[in-house]
Amino acid sequence: MSIYDERPWLAHYDPGVPADLDPGFTDVLQMFADSVARAPHAEVLRYFDGRISAAELDRLADAFACALLDNGIRAGDRVGLYLQNVPQFVIAILGTWKAGCVAVAINPMNKHRELAGLLHDSGASALVCLETLYRDVAAEVLPETDVRWTVTTSELDHQSRDDPRAFGAVRRIPGLPTADMARLLEEYRGRRPPPVRFAPDDVAVLTYTSGTTGPPKGAMNTHRNVVVNAHVYRDWIGLDGGDVILGVAPLFHITGLIGHIGLSLLLPAPLVLTHRFHPGLTAETVREHGVTFTVGAITVFIALLNDPEVRAQDLAGLRKVYSGGAPIPPSTADAFEQHFGAYIHNTYGLTETSSPATDVPLRARAPVDPASGALSVGVPVCSTVMRVVDERGADLPAGRIGEIVVQGPQVVPGYWNKPEETAAALPGGALRTGDVGYMDESGWFYLVDRKKDQINAGGYKVWPREVEDVLYEHPAVREAAVVGVADDYRGETVQAFVSLRPGRTASAEELIEFCRGRMAAYKYPRLVEIRDELPKTLTGKLLRRALRGT
Repeated sequence: MSIYDERPWLAHYDPGVPADLDPGFTDVLQMFADSVARAPHAEVLRYFDGRISAAELDRLADAFACALLDNGIRAGDRVGLYLQNVPQFVIAILGTWKAGCVAVAINPMNKHRELAGLLHDSGASALVCLETLYRDVAAEVLPETDVRWTVTTSELDHQSRDDPRAFGAVRRIPGLPTADMARLLEEYRGRRPPPVRFAPDDVAVLTYTSGTTGPPKGAMNTHRNVVVNAHVYRDWIGLDGGDVILGVAPLFHITGLIGHIGLSLLLPAPLVLTHRFHPGLTAETVREHGVTFTVGAITVFIALLNDPEVRAQDLAGLRKVYSGGAPIPPSTADAFEQHFGAYIHNTYGLTETSSPATDVPLRARAPVDPASGALSVGVPVCSTVMRVVDERGADLPAGRIGEIVVQGPQVVPGYWNKPEETAAALPGGALRTGDVGYMDESGWFYLVDRKKDQINAGGYKVWPREVEDVLYEHPAVREAAVVGVADDYRGETVQAFVSLRPGRTASAEELIEFCRGRMAAYKYPRLVEIRDELPKTLTGKLLRRALRGT
């Protein structure tokens, strides 16, 4: 019997947390319907001074589903959601499911080429987006896609307090050639769509993840995936309807989709949204709403720790704190606990595992890897088996470093319309994560390196070739190589090394600005170094590894 079969990590569970999970629901709509029946008046969304109960959210989602169906969208179609952290995201995703459709989660920082790529790949028939994103990006992209119907909305809706820290100079944009979501919800109020029943393995949402060998891939997060990991959050952390969830993770991201939306729909419990993250506003929100739980990137907690406006008493009620997506420096966890009194619990997962695969139990502290000083990412959550394997896929014993493999009901069945990539990443349904680490004798897992060249900037994954491709569009660039370099705030940041064409000139600042205008904010290089020549192999291939640490 191997150490994996013995499951020593079970000793780390809090009493009452099941080793194997039976959520009792086969799809998200069933799960939410049960919550509405149990607690129709429970608040599920708070947005500044706006409040939406479970029953009201159910009615709003019904109305949006009817609007979709009346405007030519059919069951099985994909509906893109190109929004910030606003209530309309939750209304739209529930309405999409109630219409029998698949949601496509789109990063609101995506620019023209990125949005076009996702809409083409998913074959989306409808798009829901903020007015500003329609004006600045989507209007130019949509004529070249299959999108037949576009709905716009404003971050000013569903609340009456215009907080300048949240919205700046945002104003409603009149005269757009789109459907207005607020008018649709009023027009279709009281109508109900035909009943929908999803199978557990039906796709609920496509979440896009970038690989190292090609363009972004749409991970097919199923209804089973969403339901299971919503229950994992609830059972692992000991959450219930008395908790209040702070929505600091982007809702398009798998953490926001499961650890914010899915969890709120399950409990049901209030999910507090503030449009976008701002440390001072977030601290005020935690105090005002009595927030008890959140999960987000470590950059959120670093920002709170370093903002002079944020006082220790502001976060007094926040005692269930989790962070994933990027390594947590032990010194940061210690400093946050000393200042605010809350310990940051590590969690590890991927888009392909529908959020958590491992967690540090709520009343436990992560051990530290004596070799690297890194905090453990936790132990496997309910119904999950994790292994460390060698290059041949054979299990390695405790203490040996290899690739981490995850199996469980939260693992996606594959990538949208990409059978070859699915076969490579998910042989036999087990996810080859591409992350390198080990398990100690007690069952704690540690990440020690990355197998792939992917850059992890504050929890966002950046594909170096995508940045290089943009740099190559600049007329002065001859060669470009992009790597991740250590960054105290983001964990890693993007650095580009460039050589220029003969007779051409360009400054580092010019190249940074060139990329900034063409890429999401987390992708463009913060550092550019111009060299006469870049290192290459004998066959002429650029050597990224020779540039790391230079």
